[in-house]
Amino acid sequence: MTHLRPAFTIIEILISVIIISFGIIFVLQVHSDNHEQIVYLSERNKHSLQDSLYLAPNILRYHKDDKTAHDVLERHFKVREQQSREILKNNSREIYIPEEIEILPPPDTPGPTAIVNEIKLKGNHSSIYWRFKIQSF
Repeated sequence: MTHLRPAFTIIEILISVIIISFGIIFVLQVHSDNHEQIVYLSERNKHSLQDSLYLAPNILRYHKDDKTAHDVLERHFKVREQQSREILKNNSREIYIPEEIEILPPPDTPGPTAIVNEIKLKGNHSSIYWRFKIQSF
């Protein structure tokens, strides 16, 4: 007489396939979310080098202006090469400078005072930078 081996039923197999499918869908969704974040961060890092062109000492005078990198830097650098000048003119950002913030020590306590300016560079992959200026010790 032959003995039948115990095996999985078709229902058990279908349930395991469904569970594996949900797990794969979850992993793919997490992967796509991470991919979007990685692309955003890499593009943001590319723009951070370009943003450094807008952090010249005279940047605070360009509140609510759309300026090119050439407009900001022409007072500090003389760019003689035409190709470099065109690259700087093609790079533009909208500059927004909110009200400055004054940092004071607590009352009856000696300490430094400082002025803080926020510099917002709007556009594709907007950035925010802070400039601190210590007034007195």
